[in-house]
Amino acid sequence: MFEDLLGAVAGAAAYTAVGIALMVLGYLVTDWLIPGKLGEQVWKDRNVNVTIMLTANILGVGLIVVGAIWASTGSLVEGLVSTAVFGVIGLAAMSVAFVVLDWLTPGKLGDILASDTPQPAVWVHAAMHLALGGVIAIALS
Repeated sequence: MFEDLLGAVAGAAAYTAVGIALMVLGYLVTDWLIPGKLGEQVWKDRNVNVTIMLTANILGVGLIVVGAIWASTGSLVEGLVSTAVFGVIGLAAMSVAFVVLDWLTPGKLGDILASDTPQPAVWVHAAMHLALGGVIAIALS
């Protein structure tokens, strides 16, 4: 029983580490897509648009990680690799969606979302991030 508990704790810690790494990667991708320094815009300037976009990105990645954990059936290593791979696929899909939405949007989407003025477009983009996270999470099952 004690070995089972230790195994579960080790697995939870390993999945947590992969999840955090993917969320940090998601943060970096969002920082790359949005003009300006993301950290300053969120924590110093309190830009609501950028905060909504970053939140949606983190939640989308979280959905993928949860889906990957839920769907894992092999060894812990296989589950961790699957989680990392599908997390990267999700971030790539979110980046492609950003570019496609930029093509469909008048003006530069990054500039629009980084604006200090509340922008309804941020909700469209946030919904896309969450939907993509959900699609990839369900595709794992």
